[in-house]
Amino acid sequence: MKRFVFAWGLLCLLAAPLAAEDKKDDDGWKTIFDGKSLDGWKINENKESWKLEDGALVANGNRSHIFYVGDDKPFKNFELKVEVKTKKGSNGGIFFHTKYQDSDWPAQGYESQVNNTQGDPQKTGGLYNTAKVLKAPAEDDKWWTQHIIVNGNHVIVKVDDKVVVDFEEPADKKGADGKLREKLSEGTFALQAHDPGSTVMYRNIRVKRLP
Repeated sequence: MKRFVFAWGLLCLLAAPLAAEDKKDDDGWKTIFDGKSLDGWKINENKESWKLEDGALVANGNRSHIFYVGDDKPFKNFELKVEVKTKKGSNGGIFFHTKYQDSDWPAQGYESQVNNTQGDPQKTGGLYNTAKVLKAPAEDDKWWTQHIIVNGNHVIVKVDDKVVVDFEEPADKKGADGKLREKLSEGTFALQAHDPGSTVMYRNIRVKRLP
């Protein structure tokens, strides 16, 4: 009996730090794509451009965007983490502060670019047409984590924990062509299928709201 009590106490002692660490890692984070279904997500045009494969959302085909619609409360200040992988010559994107629309390129919000080797000079991690990254910080055919942090007028984008964008939006910022597309506000997230020549995979999508 004494041996059992000692063993049980030792097990609890060893497990306690792990449990605390797990709690700390997961504090406030919510998984919004489970890798098994499209629950909470809505595809607009060209639904055939998306498929589920090996726990990932695979984008390949004519222009299409899949929007997160699983939360009624818009996201303003947050951290978003997405694991991404591209095939050679592929273009994609992660939109935030956007909203669902039936077709066309998202008219609201910023796009964090996904592109390592496709012809567009704006590369992975950059805020499209705003804070450009011209040398890809990631590689095709390898998973990386794209981490977007928005707090007030401040946007940080990390690729595998390396800061590639540190941007503060000026108060008088206007979007493309004087419109309010690239403008911080609030909204949801969207992933992009860019074209039939691009194959991009997205998985393990998590978000954490900030005050």
